[in-house]
This record gives sequence, structure tokens and C-alpha cells, in this order.
Amino acid sequence: MYAIVDIAGQQMKVQKNGKLFVNRLKGEVGSEVEFNKVLLIENDGKVIVGNPVIEGAVVSARILDHLKGDKVLIFKKKRRKGYKVLKGHRQYLTQIEIEDILESGKPKKAARKEKTTKVEEPVTQPEAEAIAQTPVEETAAPVVKTPKKTSRPKTQAQEAGETEAAAKPKVKRAPKKTDEEKSNE
Repeated sequence: MYAIVDIAGQQMKVQKNGKLFVNRLKGEVGSEVEFNKVLLIENDGKVIVGNPVIEGAVVSARILDHLKGDKVLIFKKKRRKGYKVLKGHRQYLTQIEIEDILESGKPKKAARKEKTTKVEEPVTQPEAEAIAQTPVEETAAPVVKTPKKTSRPKTQAQEAGETEAAAKPKVKRAPKKTDEEKSNE
């Protein structure tokens, strides 16, 4: 018996008591996880195909370990340019063991304990009034300071409110030389 299951966006072929590595799953080591996106189940030659998933089918597994995969090296080079980059990456993985493949949901356990709910005593009239009269402390929202924009220092003319054209001092220039003056030199 085997099944094809969608686990964290990847389709895996799983068998009962089989161990496999999948992308990191949330959960503690030793905890139970269930996958309900079962795409196909094969049981002694009888094949059930979902459209796209099989309704009610569940694959249960147990988390064995959280670990990192082998290092994958990424080497980039551009010839004749002196450009070489070597980077590495290790994928976070979870090792799981498939415990059961069910075609029609969870099996019902015979001796299941009923969960007891705690019943609180009703609040009396004087207690309700006392609760209503207690002041509720209001907390102010935290003040978020935005960083100031840094800019170049202002000149005296800019602080006074003058425009840039009016702020620049006019430079007196010597009059242009005429052709006669140029030839005399």
C-alpha cells in the first residue's frame, strides 16, 4: 500500500513505516502530524485517484528530527573579468516516519475519554456592579519617532527665506575686451 501526498507543496510517494525528508515542518520532535492532501492511494491493486484530492483520506506521520541538508555550493564566474563568487546553502529539513495511511479519515477509538469542561459559577449582582465600576487603565499608543532627513546645511539667505537666485551675491566682472584692445596686447 502506498499513497501520493502533497507535503509542503511537494508531492511525495509514501508507504507505511517509511522514513523521508521534507521541507521544515512546524512542530516538536516526536509530535504527530497529519497530511490531508492525498492525491492517490493504491491498496492491493485497487487504485483510488482524487479529483484533485481524496475526500476524507489522511496520512499520519511522526516527526523524528529537525536537521539541515547537505551543503549545496553555488559558484559563479565571469571569464577574463576576475569575477568569482562561491556561496553555499543548507536547506532546513524535517525527517518524518509515516505511521498510517487511511482512505476514509481517522479511525474512531473505542475507549475515548470525554473532555471535561470547567463550569464557572455565575456572577452575583453585587460582584457584577463592582466589576463594572472598576476603572480601566488606558494605555497610550507608543510614540514612534521617524528619523529626520539629513540635508546640507542652510545658508543665511535660505534661513531668511530668500530664493536661491536672490541669495547669490552678484559678481562684478570686467567688461569684455574689444577686437582693438586684443590686437594691441
